[in-house]
Amino acid sequence: MPDHPVPSERARELVRDGFDPHVHIAPDFAPRRISDLELAHRCRELGLAGFGLKSHYTATAERAAVVTAAAPGGVRALGTITLNHAVGGLNATAVEVAARQGARIVWLPTVSSENEFGEVEHADPDGKVPVWVRFELDLREAGVQPGPVPVVNAGGGAVPELRDVLDVIARHDIVLATGHLSRTEIPVVVDAAVRAGVKTIVVTHPEFPSQRVSPAEQRELAAKGALMERAFTTPYTGKCSWDDVFAATRAAGVQNTVWGSDLGQVFNPPVEDGLAIMADHFLAAGFSEQEVRTMAVDNTRRLAGA
Repeated sequence: MPDHPVPSERARELVRDGFDPHVHIAPDFAPRRISDLELAHRCRELGLAGFGLKSHYTATAERAAVVTAAAPGGVRALGTITLNHAVGGLNATAVEVAARQGARIVWLPTVSSENEFGEVEHADPDGKVPVWVRFELDLREAGVQPGPVPVVNAGGGAVPELRDVLDVIARHDIVLATGHLSRTEIPVVVDAAVRAGVKTIVVTHPEFPSQRVSPAEQRELAAKGALMERAFTTPYTGKCSWDDVFAATRAAGVQNTVWGSDLGQVFNPPVEDGLAIMADHFLAAGFSEQEVRTMAVDNTRRLAGA
């Protein structure tokens, strides 16, 4: 394993009682750094409240319930569903069932988004590609042909299937996250979600290369009620700079920012260190301890329904 930064004790204490709503851990479609139950034990040791089990391919509410039951000291795993091709895309029935099973977060398409689909179609199978792209290529080699999942029609409006999904999310009062949608699709979705009565909307890692939502655009989205997710891996792996993240946070407002690590990759830092390492970076950039608590604890607990 490569050397990774070790969080300060100050940072550890500041993120205490926070949730990490965005992790990729075993069991999964690819090797991961830690399993769900192992992470629950690490959260207990470090004073973290829990984490969101994100899968690109399957709903995790049942698994989250088992982990929560087995976890020590009240640590809670959050169930989620991501509306990719594998679950039927914008499948309101799948969302309804997931919500009734206790799912807390619904992600719009990631690997199946029209924004990302082309990356797979044009990827070099012999080159270095992200873990999820490699898996998508493996599916195609096995004869599986996933299709893209559109959320916006040719006229720039929300497709009917999206409106059906949003109605379910609003009725169950759970969280909508935008997944890997493009910077032009995201405002359409946010507007449709607000009209549908969705109370908690998260713009997923807006600094991600395939999105690049500008600070000004993020400010506009926040004014509509959306939270901006700052994902640790985006700047840590060089997909954007930390200064980009700080500038966008100041533009959108700390109160409109929520943290998530997006960790679990075998080559990245331990999942349980993500929020605390972020805290050290934000403190060094001049953010106050209370601002860190707002983003790492208050707003992540809001996502968790805590």
